[in-house]
Amino acid sequence: MSDLFDEVMAMERGVWAALAAGDARTLRAALAEDFEGLYPDGGAGREDLIAGLATGPTVAAYELSQERARPMGDDHALLTYHARFRRAGQTGWEAMRVSSIWRRAGTGWENTFSQDTPEGPPVP
Repeated sequence: MSDLFDEVMAMERGVWAALAAGDARTLRAALAEDFEGLYPDGGAGREDLIAGLATGPTVAAYELSQERARPMGDDHALLTYHARFRRAGQTGWEAMRVSSIWRRAGTGWENTFSQDTPEGPPVP
């Protein structure tokens, strides 16, 4: 794998770990101030996601697969992957296709955008 893939995927896994641990500090550090997320139930900014952790973890378990990263110029990267996860307090698993844009910031990366698309039947 490339350095770009390793760096950005480590950051993305850190976001999932923060959601599973209820770690608002780590989540805040990973998400850009201008972060925008698009989800099946609407949009959310950085502070919305952080507020969701006020009562604890939002994810009980997760598995990421089919990860790919590609550069978007010198300072941005697009990450795509399949996520299978179980929300905190739920027993059923959900599956999403995720696209995430990361921007180089200082010596690391910050997440500026994420879109989660529920997995469904193939489109003909």
